[in-house]
Amino acid sequence: MFVNATFNNTVVTVTDEQGNTLVSGSSGKSGFKGTRKATPYAATMTVERAAREAKEKGIREVAVFVKGPGPGRDAALRAIRSVGLSMSLIADVTPIPHNGVRPKKRRRI
Repeated sequence: MFVNATFNNTVVTVTDEQGNTLVSGSSGKSGFKGTRKATPYAATMTVERAAREAKEKGIREVAVFVKGPGPGRDAALRAIRSVGLSMSLIADVTPIPHNGVRPKKRRRI
């Protein structure tokens, strides 16, 4: 299960071992619009919905990969646990820049 939590949205994808998508969902798909998509509650509802669909397809245990700095990170993990799926792995795969972007040119007056 992949959880991408940005500042504007939370996107969830459940895949099998080969990487084929079984279930996907987002805060917008769950019925939230605008700034309400960026709330932990919207992330909870989104992950619960995707986890229930995955459970119906026979998935019992998931490895969770969380990406991004958004407010839905912790809410997603709580939602997975509340549905009844067991988590074998929780990994943070947020990309971290090693050098960052090039600085702006020096100001000349």
